[in-house]
Amino acid sequence: MNKLISSFFAIAILLSQGAALYAQNGSRYVANSEQQDLLRKTKIGGIVVLDDFLRTDFPKVDFTKTVMPGPQFIISDDPEYIRVPEAVALQEEVVPGSVRLYVYNVNGVKEPQKIRRKITAVIKNIGKENMSFRMLKYSSQKPSTNYFQVGKQGLADYFASQVSNDVRIVKPGEVIAIDPKLETNVVEYDELVHGFYEFVIDQPAQISVLQTAPERSGPVALSKITQVIPHSHGNAGRGLFGVSNYAIKSTDVVDTKNGISQLIIADGKDDPWIEGTIGADKAYARNAGNYGVLYDTKIKWKSTEGKGLALITWNSRSADNQWCGGMGLTMELFEDNGNKVIRQLPTDTLITKAAPEAILIGIFNPDSTKEIQEIHFTYSPPGASCLPTPLILVPIDLK
Repeated sequence: MNKLISSFFAIAILLSQGAALYAQNGSRYVANSEQQDLLRKTKIGGIVVLDDFLRTDFPKVDFTKTVMPGPQFIISDDPEYIRVPEAVALQEEVVPGSVRLYVYNVNGVKEPQKIRRKITAVIKNIGKENMSFRMLKYSSQKPSTNYFQVGKQGLADYFASQVSNDVRIVKPGEVIAIDPKLETNVVEYDELVHGFYEFVIDQPAQISVLQTAPERSGPVALSKITQVIPHSHGNAGRGLFGVSNYAIKSTDVVDTKNGISQLIIADGKDDPWIEGTIGADKAYARNAGNYGVLYDTKIKWKSTEGKGLALITWNSRSADNQWCGGMGLTMELFEDNGNKVIRQLPTDTLITKAAPEAILIGIFNPDSTKEIQEIHFTYSPPGASCLPTPLILVPIDLK
């Protein structure tokens, strides 16, 4: 529906088709009774089929975005497919403090033939004193060609991770593997290696992601490999970034009487990509997708007419190209009592493909004791999926 429909006849036609409608002289969208009924009957986290409903131009929820304190952030996704048998795909120096590392690389060696490889991440103490390396959060997936599953499970494991008593001492000049699991994995052609880590160091360090033979350790391989693969500014990118966490807050209170609205973050427009540097020469870097960035999100809402809110999302990029044919994500949702729920979405299948499919993230009921309520969750752009993933708020009658 790309233009204002004002005539009663046109609205009647849309009603017969079960479409989402304009109301109040074109000032809002609402879901019809059939669509609301489908939302109420769908299991939380499941896929709901909403014919003639999903669109990209629902009114946007205005928001403020604040950079929150967080770790130095490194992402390794350029090249995504490492075509060279023995190569360093990323190398960055970090200062003492906390570090988040997101490894997203694939064994892409196919010439002269496809071979097994190891993809691993190592850290070198480039300071003058012993370095204490303490893991805070740890997520490591078995190499797989099922990129969607790896991405969903990897973020779920990160949200759930609570590492304690994992401290290693690294001597000056010494190199150790960041993740011992990566050292034991054998990566077949086209398999994705996905690691998501947060750790603290107290000496300056060099972090490298490399590909080598399965029988060779990462630290030994680093001593043998002399060149880093040139960056191409492809895929999400690679580099070192000073921003890793955002706080998102709705500017105005979302009122159910105003109809359907959507929060769109990680779109590269209203929410630009983070920028940083690549390697020793500090070349320009951007994370095209803000993958690995955490968004602490709070949406204030109220119900002046007794309706609840259904929060849904969908794969709005499915028609763009062959790489956007599916979408799956993981979110951390906070209940009113402070408890958190980690939800892989969709819960009943691996991915959602395209409209008319949507994922029901949750349904929020009005609280008669509160004039204004809050929906609170942590969102991070889903790996292997195209962006943005619109977060749509649909007022529904509660029956």
